[in-house]
Amino acid sequence: MQASGESVEIGEAGAVAAALLAWYDLNARRLPWRALPGEPRPEPYKVWLSEVMLQQTTVAAVRAYYAKFLAIWPTVEALAAAEDADVMAAWAGLGYYARARNLLACAREVARLGAFPRTEEGLRTLPGLGAYTAAAVAAIAFGERAVVVDANVERVVSRLFAIAEPLPGGRTAIRTATDTITPARRAGDFAQGLMDLGSSICTVRSPRCLLCPLSDHCAARAQGEAEAYPVKAAKKAKPTRTGTAWWVERAGAVLLVTRVGKGMLGGMRALPDDAWSARADGHGTPPFPGAWHAGGTVRHGFTHFDLELQLMLCRDAESASLPEGEFWPVERIEAAGLPTVFAKAARLALANR
Repeated sequence: MQASGESVEIGEAGAVAAALLAWYDLNARRLPWRALPGEPRPEPYKVWLSEVMLQQTTVAAVRAYYAKFLAIWPTVEALAAAEDADVMAAWAGLGYYARARNLLACAREVARLGAFPRTEEGLRTLPGLGAYTAAAVAAIAFGERAVVVDANVERVVSRLFAIAEPLPGGRTAIRTATDTITPARRAGDFAQGLMDLGSSICTVRSPRCLLCPLSDHCAARAQGEAEAYPVKAAKKAKPTRTGTAWWVERAGAVLLVTRVGKGMLGGMRALPDDAWSARADGHGTPPFPGAWHAGGTVRHGFTHFDLELQLMLCRDAESASLPEGEFWPVERIEAAGLPTVFAKAARLALANR
């Protein structure tokens, strides 16, 4: 196998695909959204839904959410007709909430079109479908030849070709290399085979090279340096932001607001807060004058920053100048679909009752 993203000979590329597909035929993971080798291809809706959920998330975390969504919205038309708040609440805890907003926008566009486009190019025109998701749906649901590169594929291919350019810049070379070995037939199985290989054998640490069906073709293994790939740039330290969440309680109910549709946690129910963000600390000013007392601090990690969120409590709120929102029964707070950081704050408030 050639190094640094160079092209490989046609015969060797075909050998890589054949070896991987033979391994996948015997070792494919059984997943709720997947058709096993030889079975009819899964419905585009199920492929698309699972791929959106799996972005930046583990298979273990997605299983329950996937089952819940299909139980409530079994078709793309049903999802398209759903209320925004219901979808956002069902998504709560899965993280990266812009995905849920894009999910709704895409479902509504597909319902308008009458079906998912069958090609990668057509799928890219849908709201929220980037290069990876469009390629995955085209290959897995429609059998189109498409180059599918997720984190597992990225790791396998960077080792296979010993691509030394650090991420994220090296992703162009990795995609080019993946293109050279993606077969015209069974491109979906090939992509899922690379994913399974990365999750079970070509793992981040201690890859099991002796069991790998591609070991004879792997440049990183020939170097004795499999764990050195993919090469990653040094991580920047994440800043820590501070903010305040306000627990406003009255007659056994707590005030929840709906965050603005765009931006962090957009469209989600939440406790009122003091406008903290990834770029700035919160202002700390209460939403109205009242008998506030401290309820503790919640710590939560986001992708680009860490947050220390102070919880302030006001029981029996009587102010006429409350923020616009809804009073939600405290005993049903878990059903409100709060994002994780506010769910943590709610649990802390209940512990202070």
